[in-house]
Amino acid sequence: MKMGVLGPLLMDRGGRNRVPNARKPRRLLALLMINAGYPVRASDCVTELWDTSPPKSAASTLQTYVLHLRRMLGEAASGDDDNTLRTANLGYQLAVNPLDVDCFLFEDMARHGAALANANEYEGASEMFTKALDLWRGPVMADVRPGPVSLSYVVELEESRKYVLERRIEADLKLHKHKALLDELETLVRTYPTNENLRAQFMVALYRSGHRAEALSVFRNLRRTLEDNFGFEPDPRIKRLYGAIWAEHPALHLPTAAAR
Repeated sequence: MKMGVLGPLLMDRGGRNRVPNARKPRRLLALLMINAGYPVRASDCVTELWDTSPPKSAASTLQTYVLHLRRMLGEAASGDDDNTLRTANLGYQLAVNPLDVDCFLFEDMARHGAALANANEYEGASEMFTKALDLWRGPVMADVRPGPVSLSYVVELEESRKYVLERRIEADLKLHKHKALLDELETLVRTYPTNENLRAQFMVALYRSGHRAEALSVFRNLRRTLEDNFGFEPDPRIKRLYGAIWAEHPALHLPTAAAR
């Protein structure tokens, strides 16, 4: 059985998604998924579902939701519903291998990719980062509104996605794939106009592809965006990159030019 939160909620067996239709059971299932293999306190479940205003019937309603999820999990796992969602430590535990849930698999692949990159194995790193990013089917919990307990993790996952994307691009730049990255980086810079790492990578890719003027323009647009919207200058690192491009420094053609 495959489970996922990197996009619409997923509980798949045999090509059929078996997540509940009702809003609160879906939110509860999502909370259990992002804590797969670990107990979640009943009090945290209540907070996730009702924030600071739980009804008097919250405890019994939560138990009803748990029973409903146990039935659905049992169907998805072809029986054995007694063991999939357990009562443990004053709460509930989704007793599955965390790597069967896409967010945990993503984090595991990202760590593996980082280890390869740190060992200068950029081909393997790029492949591993790509596999990790391919797990994403959309925004985290795309069809579930996160509650207060899960919200910080949702934000963390989205930031981790961007970081892994930057690491994959960094590896590709070190593999001299700058021309192949131009269209992707142009789209990413439009999507994340204040992301200085992506801007720096785009500048390097443009410069190495023979587009020096465009690379300089990318920095000027960033500076204008930051000054107009936030009132501050770009980071010194990207300023130094701008200066190096302006001076046509030969080191820019080395793989280390795109380092974070």
